[in-house]
Amino acid sequence: MKTALEWRVADPEKIENLQAGLLRGQVRQASRAPYYKELLRTLGCSFEDIITLEDLRSLPFTSRSEMETDPAAFQAVEAASIADLSLTSGTTGNPIVVPYTRSDLERLAFNELMAFWGTGVRPGDRYLICVTLDRCFIAGLAYFSGLVQLGATAIRSGPGQSARQWELIRRLRPDGIVGVPTFLLKLAQWGEAHGYSPNSSGVQSLVTIGEPVRGPDHSLIPLGKDLEEAWGAHVYSSYAATELETCFCECHASCGGHIHPELALVEIVDEDGNVLPTGEAGEVVVTPLGVEGFPLVRFRTGDVARLHTDPCPCGWRTTRLGSIEGRLAQRLKFHGTTIYPEMIFQALREFRHVEDAYVEVRSSYDLSDEIRVVAGTDASDIDADMVAKFLRARLRVRPEVIVRPRQEVLSTMEKAGGRKLKRFFDFRNNNKP
Repeated sequence: MKTALEWRVADPEKIENLQAGLLRGQVRQASRAPYYKELLRTLGCSFEDIITLEDLRSLPFTSRSEMETDPAAFQAVEAASIADLSLTSGTTGNPIVVPYTRSDLERLAFNELMAFWGTGVRPGDRYLICVTLDRCFIAGLAYFSGLVQLGATAIRSGPGQSARQWELIRRLRPDGIVGVPTFLLKLAQWGEAHGYSPNSSGVQSLVTIGEPVRGPDHSLIPLGKDLEEAWGAHVYSSYAATELETCFCECHASCGGHIHPELALVEIVDEDGNVLPTGEAGEVVVTPLGVEGFPLVRFRTGDVARLHTDPCPCGWRTTRLGSIEGRLAQRLKFHGTTIYPEMIFQALREFRHVEDAYVEVRSSYDLSDEIRVVAGTDASDIDADMVAKFLRARLRVRPEVIVRPRQEVLSTMEKAGGRKLKRFFDFRNNNKP
């Protein structure tokens, strides 16, 4: 632990030397996977040619579509070495099988240990885990392993069932909770409605997953503000993906998720793949370090964010990844304006009584997407025109809006399947209906 903390305050040159050595090992391991072995052969080079971090940019990107086509081609170990098989969420495509070796699981636990440490969790603290720990989902296992390795106490509750969660909170008095922001907010609201007081529950911190709670300037968006106010607890944002085997979590300063130098290299690139300067928004490209079973090189996540290298008030000197601002696959063109569905959802969080919503998009003949926002509310005095005018005031665009009963909207989002509620329906490119 002492060495790990020292790396986070080391000077940039020392960190770069560490990462260069780890990168060589990562490319060496990746070259054992059929996909990268063939790629290096085609390029006429080998892992020995990747000596510096700058050399990394000479390698092509890895896309999600390539992994979906043949995920087994990215496996770099024999079947006997695999300790766990996980599945991606399948949010933007078919779920991908990701093999973890014993070493990968230990690395994952260390990643979460450092993430929790940055939020202030210490040995003896109790944390309620309100995310899935089964069904081949890695997040719950990662949080559990990190807490245990840190010396804290994990309470493995899983998602859903507010009554059960509150019984655990009442009896076991956790210091913090990890979960999806919208669920944690509804959990607080359920508690208030049933005689519990989130503000006096003893919960001091909330680590969120799966949904953004902060904007590009690090300030809390309406969902984050509501969450912090409801619990009277500090809200921490985290970003991760199963195939990356890496998590980026905020520290108490809340100005981006720290990139742990021994675990990942992160680039931000434009549409043409050019690396962008620090502070500019672009696609997040990640090269995990120290992965055995499923080693990726320059993986294009499809997520849009920024890097921050200015000093962090917490004292760590590591680069930080800003909040996810949208997904490239969900980028919309509407009357000459670029907009992401997440911007619509964040705006609707400010509109009272709209509790759930999803977006449908279809192709248009004038090179502009047709956007329909389906808002769910049980308030009889809310109509589509009111919501549309509100969105125009916030976003400077006025998409088509339909207002439906909340349960009907929620049912549509649930029927789409997957681990998460589906909030974006893309019917462009002849996708039906």
